[in-house]
Amino acid sequence: MLKPAGSLCNMRCQYCYYLEKGQMYKEDKNRVISDSMLETFIKNYIESQTLPQVLFTWHGGETLMRPVSFYKRALELQRYYAGGRQIDNCIQTNGTLITGEWCKFFKENNFLVGVSIDGPQEFHDEYRKTASGGPSFQKVMKGIQLLNKYGVEWNALAVVNDFNADYPLDFYHFFKEIGCHFIQFTPIVERKVSRTDGLTLAPGMEEGGELLDFSVTPEQWGNFLCEIFDEWVRNDVGDYYIQLFDATLANWVGQVPGVCTMAEECGHAGVMEYNGDVYSCDHFVFPEYRLGNLGERSLYELMNSEKQKEFAKNKKKRLPQQCQECEFLFACHGECPKNRFVKDEYGNPGLNYLCKGYKMFFDHVAPYMDFMKAEFLAERAPANIMAYLKNHKIE
Repeated sequence: MLKPAGSLCNMRCQYCYYLEKGQMYKEDKNRVISDSMLETFIKNYIESQTLPQVLFTWHGGETLMRPVSFYKRALELQRYYAGGRQIDNCIQTNGTLITGEWCKFFKENNFLVGVSIDGPQEFHDEYRKTASGGPSFQKVMKGIQLLNKYGVEWNALAVVNDFNADYPLDFYHFFKEIGCHFIQFTPIVERKVSRTDGLTLAPGMEEGGELLDFSVTPEQWGNFLCEIFDEWVRNDVGDYYIQLFDATLANWVGQVPGVCTMAEECGHAGVMEYNGDVYSCDHFVFPEYRLGNLGERSLYELMNSEKQKEFAKNKKKRLPQQCQECEFLFACHGECPKNRFVKDEYGNPGLNYLCKGYKMFFDHVAPYMDFMKAEFLAERAPANIMAYLKNHKIE
């Protein structure tokens, strides 16, 4: 992911894990990527790819803090360095700055737009505040309406927190009502710690810290997933795509899931800050996880460095005994290392804080996943489960 404006944002979401990263660059008043660094990144990134398709991911902070002209320049550089490769772009935004001009640009250049929205207004406005402390829901919905008007492809990233997790079906129905067919549910879990570098949030794989109030509990997370799954598996398979359900089915049939949190190893989701600093992962932008700077070493060298290889292997290597004995290890692989900071039942460190919720979910969906796996292996559509469930029960 490239952070073209670093942690700069027009919002002040209470659970944001990235806003405070500006503390790492507080000496720099102009925290946006330079044209020369942009060109170096695009050239390096394309050269480091091994496939004929190259996907650029623009992330923030808030990506639309940079003007349309910036992204037009980025596309020029992509075309110049493409070398015959197919270039695609996706961009994540809070949706409040979307205009007709942005929509025309996204549509003309085939951008996939990820919009952060936490469900209906009451849920969304609980934590997603503007810089002045006001609500943001209406601004986001206006942006979504514009995306729809111009025919821009978009999906939703919805944060599940202590508040909205208690209303899973209200949450899910909202996305269906606004016609969003691709949804990523992300559980928020953050801890407050004391550090000497000005950062206040804890990195993963380390114990301690104070769990912040907005964090979803394991029980809430498990119940949230189970209730939505029950509606989805009976009515929406193949029509509404929920990233975690898709990833679970992928692991069930032995394929690599489309999300790194559920994969056996991580290390493929590096981040570059506006000044060329490269970090192991978007959730590990801390000084101790800095791999180096693009001005000194290539992206290929940084992402294939021993430090990054060790980071990738640690996901599996540091699994505690409870995980290694779990019948569902294949389904989650310990989930994201960011959330692995509690002790397991044997007193070993490294258990995922959300483990109980995931175990509840996997226990619940196992027979349905087994059915869909059988359909898939027989080269039939997993969505056939919906017709089956109209006349049968799956135990």
